[in-house]
Amino acid sequence: MTLGIIHSIESCGTVDGPGVRFVVFTQGCPLRCQYCHNPDTWDLTGEGKKMSADEILAQYEGVRAFCGGGITVTGGEPLLQIEFVTELFKKAREKDIHTALDTSGLLFTPQTKDKIDELLKYTSLVLLDIKHIDDEEHKKLTKHSNKNILEFAKYLSEIKKPMWVRHVVVPEITFKEEYLTKLGEFLADLHNIAALDVLPYHDMAVPKYENLGIDYPLKDVPPLTHEQALEARNIIVSAYKKKRA
Repeated sequence: MTLGIIHSIESCGTVDGPGVRFVVFTQGCPLRCQYCHNPDTWDLTGEGKKMSADEILAQYEGVRAFCGGGITVTGGEPLLQIEFVTELFKKAREKDIHTALDTSGLLFTPQTKDKIDELLKYTSLVLLDIKHIDDEEHKKLTKHSNKNILEFAKYLSEIKKPMWVRHVVVPEITFKEEYLTKLGEFLADLHNIAALDVLPYHDMAVPKYENLGIDYPLKDVPPLTHEQALEARNIIVSAYKKKRA
């Protein structure tokens, strides 16, 4: 039995996969996204609670009537605890529970592929967070390259694993026609996209950073408006359709 280090659990989540979800937030993340709204999940050895897959499933069964959409594991970065997530998802699928993995895909490498393949056997849906389509800008935004992430997206398409793409649009960073068009063109080459979530940047995490004594990098960046988010989505979809035509 593998224990997971769990930051928190949210019942009745509505934005982390299809239906009403039971959302498990794992501890630990290698990315340092400037707009991250969960900086308290960064440290793998932080104040997380050790839990078994059976404990989590028992909690889920207690609210299954209300969270019938299934279980989503997010973070942090769930692939840092891949053995635990694999055990959880395997047991969940045995109980006919829909499983969604919310990941950046950063840890997809030739060395981790076999373990990720094993996890994907029990994963109903992947929610893939593409932070920035431009590699150099991705490094500025997250402290890491996006190459593994984009390779993971291509791989999921090759094996026909259903995928929701999630993209946060940030003024002055990703809210640029050049980058949104490039993202749409990249997505047009994939054949497994079940949905596209274009998420507007918000600054609601500022108090959390203050409480943790961490400087918030985007303190001068205004939240994206609903209208701007629609504009961004339209640019992505237009580029997607144009390339596919």
